[in-house]
Order: sequence, then structure tokens, then C-alpha cells
Amino acid sequence: MRYCLNSSTIRPVPLLDKIRIAGEAGYGAIELWHDDLDAHLADGGSLADVQGALADQGLAVPTTIYMAGWFDAPEAEYPAALEECKRRMAQAAELGAPYIIASPAAGVADYAVGAARYRELLEIGATMGVKPSMEFLGFVEQLNTIEDALEVMERSGHPDATTILDPFHVFRGGGDMESILKLKPGQVAISHFNDTPDTPPREEQHDHNRVMPGEGHLDLARYCALLGEIGYDGWLSLELFNEKHWAEDPAEVARIGLDKMRSIC
Repeated sequence: MRYCLNSSTIRPVPLLDKIRIAGEAGYGAIELWHDDLDAHLADGGSLADVQGALADQGLAVPTTIYMAGWFDAPEAEYPAALEECKRRMAQAAELGAPYIIASPAAGVADYAVGAARYRELLEIGATMGVKPSMEFLGFVEQLNTIEDALEVMERSGHPDATTILDPFHVFRGGGDMESILKLKPGQVAISHFNDTPDTPPREEQHDHNRVMPGEGHLDLARYCALLGEIGYDGWLSLELFNEKHWAEDPAEVARIGLDKMRSIC
């Protein structure tokens, strides 16, 4: 398995420091957020700075995060949402990311409309050198399981359709880890990695409830075994939004997280 740091895990740290910390901790890759990239540019930085920092640490960028508002935008607002998606895809392509995460509708999802729009994103991405990946989120109203993402992917009819795996979202959406077996390895852009506590109840959990791998109740050994069974050999990316860890030494958080991932998967 190859190990990646999702930069949300050490969110308060400036972008270039996030990259340095990931490299010094021993990761092979880092997932970058477009909000961080835009803040860096607004402060007078450049994407060339980011590329240089990545090169200095020898880090890949498997995905950038994320495109929103495209799935469920009203028709009148969709052109503007699509332009923002194109802008973010251009950033991802410039950084050499093969994938960009495309988040789902938060409420009721029109699968026919969403699948057609997802296909359009994939077609645009193909001209730019980056592949949008259809994410499911356990806490949204409808598109919250592997099966839901797979339905959109299949309806899109596009051979490059993929999704993002994440043990937290599988649990939070009430899904089953065994559903990973419904996917082919080429349908998984990346696997996030984390754990979650017994409390609060599943239906009340959100991103901030995630904990380090092995510190919760999820059967992560089985999760990793399922990735192996489908032949997935891509990146395993530590993704937390835990405010306790945000207040700690980010280098230590990154190091401990990598150790915990290696001990499980």
C-alpha cells in the first residue's frame, strides 16, 4: 500500500508547510484542497511555489479536493457552477493530479441529471488531463453509500467513472464494507483512511468525529483486506478533521497517523 496525507488532517498549517510536513513524515503523496490553493494565491503565492514544494519533498498529488454545486445546481445556475469546476480542474491538472473529487448533492439527488452532468465533467476533464471522481458522503441525504455512487457512475456511461472510498463515510451512510467487492480496482480513485468512535450515534456523527486509525470501532483490517480482494493498489490517504489534532504539533500528528496506517493496512 502507498501512503498519502490528506491535508485536512493538519488543516490550520499554511499550505507549503503542509507539503513539507508530509514529506518529512515519510508520506509519498498529499491531497490538496482548492480552498488552500486559492488562499495561497490570494496571499501572493503561485502554483509554481506549490509545484516546487512538492518536487522538493518528492510528493505526488493523487487528488485535489473538491468540486461542489455541480450535481444539484438549478439549470440557470449550472453554467456558473460548471465554470468553477473547470477552474478547479485546471488547477488540478497544473499540479499533475490525476483525479479531482466531485462531491454529491447534499439533499435529494436527481440521479439522471447528476449522471449526465458527471459525464460532462469527465468529458471536459479528459481534455484537461484530470478525471473527476464521484464521491459519496455518509451524512448527505441520499448519495451516501457505495451503491449510490456506483449508480451515478454506471448511469454516466463513461469508462473513466470512479469513486472515493472512505471507511467513515461507509459507516456514516449505513452502508456495508463488503460493498467494496462491487467495485473494480479501476473504479477507485483513492481510498481515504480513518476511524470513528462508538459515540455519538452513527446518525449524529460528522467529519469532526473521525479519529486516528485503530482508535475507533471500525474493522479496518477487514476494510484493507477488501481493498486487496478487488486488487486495489493505489493510495491510502489519512483524512481527519479532528480539532484536537489541529491543536497539536502537526509534524507529530502526521508521523503518528502514518505509523497507525502502516500497522493496519
